[in-house]
Amino acid sequence: MPADRAPAATWRSVNKGRAMTLDHRSDILGGCIVDVPGIQLGHYSLTARPTGCSVILCEEGAVAGVDVRGAAPGTRETDLLDPSNYVQKVQAVLLSGGSAYGLAAATGVARYLEERGHGFPIGAGVVPIVPAAVLMDLGVGDFSVRPDADAGYAACLAATREPSAQGNVGAGAGASIGKLFGPAFAMKGGLGTASWAVPGTGIVVGAIVAVNAVGDVYDPRNGRILAGARSGEGSGFRDTVAAMMGGYGVAGFGGANTTIGAIATNAPFGKAELRKIAQMAHDGFARSINPIHTMFDGDTIFALSTGKAVDVSADVTVIGTIAAMVMAHAVARAIMSAESLPEHDLPAWRDYDGGAGKPLIG
Repeated sequence: MPADRAPAATWRSVNKGRAMTLDHRSDILGGCIVDVPGIQLGHYSLTARPTGCSVILCEEGAVAGVDVRGAAPGTRETDLLDPSNYVQKVQAVLLSGGSAYGLAAATGVARYLEERGHGFPIGAGVVPIVPAAVLMDLGVGDFSVRPDADAGYAACLAATREPSAQGNVGAGAGASIGKLFGPAFAMKGGLGTASWAVPGTGIVVGAIVAVNAVGDVYDPRNGRILAGARSGEGSGFRDTVAAMMGGYGVAGFGGANTTIGAIATNAPFGKAELRKIAQMAHDGFARSINPIHTMFDGDTIFALSTGKAVDVSADVTVIGTIAAMVMAHAVARAIMSAESLPEHDLPAWRDYDGGAGKPLIG
């Protein structure tokens, strides 16, 4: 074996109980963020138009950090996650469509948690801590339809430790990508999740993401465009970055974007360490979406530690590196799991170019 080629790692699917050899140069990671002990995941998708919300439940509490890279974020409770601030644990994280209106869904999550006695104890009751981030999907269908408190509550009722649906579900229901040249050339985004069980440690790192980017999405295995701004010929891509390098949009461009997600692990970490892991996980965005972190994005990643891995210690740099890899693969799974919305002229990867008409398996 060449010295510069490390052996492929062995990954055991927590849900399927089978071992497989994974080489990140040829395989897409499987798994789900619920593979992390202490994590549940639920979605609610509205029927009046494509939009919805997704909730990561950690009812026993999880230490959390966050890193916001986009310049147009829509968030709740992110200041609380600063390591210098008081509250140490959250009970849920919400990802939602509906732009700033979608933050209302967090109220429903808080109601669900309060009814069950989960939250920061204060006085005669509890105050659930529910950080949230939203993406802009108001241009897909009826502008007046967006997730509300009832939607957040419904997502909690649907939460489970079972593997999650992906693609057009929850916060990814109305997501789209490749929008620099306008909606006529865009494609369907979506929601994706993946996980990695670190061999011999008992540590699991999971990721979830709702991909709603102005940029193109790149395959983390080979660096080629997976989906994005379509060419005018019905196949192929315009290549957003190449267009920018050639001067397109230099005078200014707008957009309705934002990619939001979360990392979770059972390895024990504090708030400062989790903020660093969230920062490193943004490398997964940068490897798989370009451009990213623009003036018109609110790109945000939360990082959670349930601390369920006992008698272990984990290095922040290593877990952050794994988090970035898992996040990049979750982005790919979001795109490969999405379904076309022909009524909104948003074809999905599976129906366009290299999709081969097949949904993602695994």
